Amino acid sequence: MSAVIYFSIPVFLICITLELFVARRRGQALYGAKDSAACLSMGLGNVIIAAGVKTVTVGFLFVLYEYRLWTVPADAWWAWVLILFAEDFCYYWFHRFHHEVRLGWAAHVNHHSSQYYNLAVALRQSWTTPITGFMFWWPLALLGFHPLMILTQQAVSLLYQFWIHTRTIDRLGPLEWVLNTPSHHRVHHGANPEYLDRNYGGILIIWDRLFGSFEPERAPVRYGLVHNIETHNPLRIAFHEWAAMLRDARKARGWRARLRQLLGRPSELQPL
Repeated sequence: MSAVIYFSIPVFLICITLELFVARRRGQALYGAKDSAACLSMGLGNVIIAAGVKTVTVGFLFVLYEYRLWTVPADAWWAWVLILFAEDFCYYWFHRFHHEVRLGWAAHVNHHSSQYYNLAVALRQSWTTPITGFMFWWPLALLGFHPLMILTQQAVSLLYQFWIHTRTIDRLGPLEWVLNTPSHHRVHHGANPEYLDRNYGGILIIWDRLFGSFEPERAPVRYGLVHNIETHNPLRIAFHEWAAMLRDARKARGWRARLRQLLGRPSELQPL
């Protein structure tokens, strides 16, 4: 995680306080005390774990960079435009994998387990995606982007995605065609059948439009999981799906069935 994120934490907390104030003025019940505490606990755990994992993953990016096909100059303005699109493309597939492959979903599900939708939910980060997801950015180093450029753009993407976790902002006109907005991301957090596995983009929504995973916000969004876990215990939030996945794989008959429990699409699997 870039140092930019650490310095942004006080800003996150200020924004959460402001959103809570606005919601109360409007008579909206956007926050639950226990739920928000769980979100902050998950965020803190993610910061600690990601910091440790980065010591390995960043080192590997530097190794890959030594075998780059060419060099993208970090001092050129166009390089930063290019990496914005390239990193967001990598993020799209990272995010899609973590929804459509059960092993990935086990790592990512905690981010969707809140039945609220607010800025605190943006901090409800996984403790295991730093381990399951780092390889999605390997191609950027091989294509010639310096690892520090990659880390910086990852931080920019994470900062951008903070503000879209809100119900206080409606649609944003023509920007909805290009950017991931609060409206698009509300759909992504919806448990409505038509909203499942939709709108994976980070900063841009163009990849969802190109690859058939886009869904506009129409019906009111029901937040949370299809089967909610009803707990605020950070350990259960972080690992409940890992436990369920391994239990189902153990119960499955034959290696093909076991692999399906690990690598199948979560929405198509039935608990054993």
